[in-house]
Amino acid sequence: MEKLALLSVSDKRGLVDFATGLVKQHGYRLLSTGGTAKLLAEAGLPVTEVSQHTGFPEIMEGRVKTLHPKIHGGLLCRRDKADHLAQAVKNDIALIDLVVVNLYPFEQTVAKPHVEFEEAIENIDIGGPSMLRSAAKNHDSVTVVCDPADYGAVLEGLAKPDGLGDLRRKLALKVFQRTGAYDTAIAKYLETQQAEPDLEAMSGFPANYALSLKKAQSLRYGENPHQKAALYGTFHQHFEQLQGKELSYNNILDITSATYLIGEFERPTVAILKHTNPCGAASADTLIEAWHKAYATDRQAPFGGIIVVNQTLGLDVAEQIKDIFTEVIIAPRFSDEALAIFANKKNLRLMIAKEGIGADALQEMRSVIGGVLVQDRDRTMEKPSTWKVVTKRQPTAEEYAAMLFGWKIGKHVKSNSIVYCRGEQTLGIGAGQMARVDSSRIAVWKAGEAKLDLKGSVVASEALFPFADGLIAAADAGATSAIQPGGSMRDEEVIKAADERGMAMVFTGVRHFKH
Repeated sequence: MEKLALLSVSDKRGLVDFATGLVKQHGYRLLSTGGTAKLLAEAGLPVTEVSQHTGFPEIMEGRVKTLHPKIHGGLLCRRDKADHLAQAVKNDIALIDLVVVNLYPFEQTVAKPHVEFEEAIENIDIGGPSMLRSAAKNHDSVTVVCDPADYGAVLEGLAKPDGLGDLRRKLALKVFQRTGAYDTAIAKYLETQQAEPDLEAMSGFPANYALSLKKAQSLRYGENPHQKAALYGTFHQHFEQLQGKELSYNNILDITSATYLIGEFERPTVAILKHTNPCGAASADTLIEAWHKAYATDRQAPFGGIIVVNQTLGLDVAEQIKDIFTEVIIAPRFSDEALAIFANKKNLRLMIAKEGIGADALQEMRSVIGGVLVQDRDRTMEKPSTWKVVTKRQPTAEEYAAMLFGWKIGKHVKSNSIVYCRGEQTLGIGAGQMARVDSSRIAVWKAGEAKLDLKGSVVASEALFPFADGLIAAADAGATSAIQPGGSMRDEEVIKAADERGMAMVFTGVRHFKH
């Protein structure tokens, strides 16, 4: 019995070789449309136009060409049902055994700057998804291909029919994943084009939250070796890896946290992170000065950590870092001299932030039981002009500057967080404790380990002090000023404790929880 293959693609990579294999190795007759048919004919392959096969011309500028019973009947006919086969014969419907279709490039079209609405609409494929879905529904009998990367596997599968069933099922799954992603892209585009916007949708939180991400990379494992993991989405569009081992699940989390943190700063800044928490950070007139100050905060925790800078990383900084075991270094650029030094550390991952430091994401998502939580990313950073001094003593200009620096760092430390700093340098950081006073004690201890004097320092707390004990602990450690959101039932007690100790304290009115 004659075998029919219908080929109609926008992405023509590898198509001629694949079609040649279908004809010469497996005896298929080819059906095709438009530019695809022309390409196959120019390659010397025998091909029948779909309009000739159906006896119905392409009409309406090609909008209607494959939407025909002779196409969809040939795809949907069940070969195990006698009445289906009899109806196919009665209606002169030839069975189609293989379909190769990829869709109009809608996503690429709407990604172009200033794309016209009409152009976007004309790149919504109708016949393509219809053929793919028909073939995929009947994958027990029909082989369906939507990705040129699968051509080789299909030719191999056709040569070994015993395993063709499993391959067809995998290909059918891929089809529905592709058409689902395609429809999601169209819906998201149309949401942005509403003349009378759906306020709920335009806020970024529509009634139905659709998400379709392409697998970017299989990972060796997740947070631990016994957990499987993969990366989805466009992470690699933001970063270029120059050298080193393959990124791990934890590396990717750390890189994300480091990039968001460093994006808060414009002056030359260095931050060192471990397990997504900063363990040292500083800004200065030069990157090398910032490095020395950031590293001074904690010389132990950076072992196996992440280093991020917001300026070109040159020879001077590279010389300081080279003997420290580091998992990842992120920079907007590396000098040739720095690259030469790091080339000797084969496992060290060097990452260039291709779109500049501080990659932006409007939303973040976390999985929960039965679904996901979606929220706007915490991009807010209050201006000092909106702060309120609540103590008798006003902060000095130096204290104000240190408050702003500490407030930016504290925003990126896991709650409960306490950051001690002086000028534009962290002195001690306490993260992730159940009681805020314990975070303060840890920060004080870390500063002591680093032999950094907290006298005259600023303490930053990303959320309110629920009791006066945390503030008192900071004062006892040497802090002379504090910055916090305020809003506790015991604010008056905390303010009184600050006044009794001659501290200056500012309420920002905004908290920065980070769970």
